[in-house]
Amino acid sequence: MSSSLSVHLLDVAATRALIGSHYDQLLEVIRDNFGDDLARDDDYFRHQIEQGAPTAYDALHAVVHGGPFRENEDHAFQYGYAYMRLCSLTGSFLDNGCFTPHRGDWLSVVDGGLKALGITAVSVEDFSLGSLPAPLPYTSIPGCGEWTPEHIARALEQFEATKRATDASGQAPPLEPDVVDAVMQCLDWMRHAADQPGFGVIGFCF
Repeated sequence: MSSSLSVHLLDVAATRALIGSHYDQLLEVIRDNFGDDLARDDDYFRHQIEQGAPTAYDALHAVVHGGPFRENEDHAFQYGYAYMRLCSLTGSFLDNGCFTPHRGDWLSVVDGGLKALGITAVSVEDFSLGSLPAPLPYTSIPGCGEWTPEHIARALEQFEATKRATDASGQAPPLEPDVVDAVMQCLDWMRHAADQPGFGVIGFCF
């Protein structure tokens, strides 16, 4: 079974602030302009909705209003996908070609590539193992993680330090070509974020 990674460039603090914001105008815009997408998701999760899970719009409404959330943990995934929808609609989608689809422990393999280049401030596996911001309920699918501007700045400093050392020694860490491609894609995400003060990366694995 393969997994996907959806990665978004946005103002991390402003995006978190949407939770519990009571931003009804945003809800109206989403309902009016993306109703087909909401209906498509409801059809896909029809069985779970029949068992008591919130619809896509109901989950969005709960996220924007900070609750109430259904008590059944099996239904918490809808709030994760609702938060992902907010990120996709308010942020910029980042190229995920090296990560979608992926199988097995690919995210940890890429993390190994990052570490080989001295980058420890960020982790792509965090997008899989992280959780939604409070007060959203915990759900394992989708996994959610974020790279803050501070973490990104540190990671880029670490990469530049390794690059200087590599240039001086003439010896680069031995990495497989597909790992190099994935690491370079991660660096592209970070550079895009670094170009915009306050911006970071929020990713979802599902």
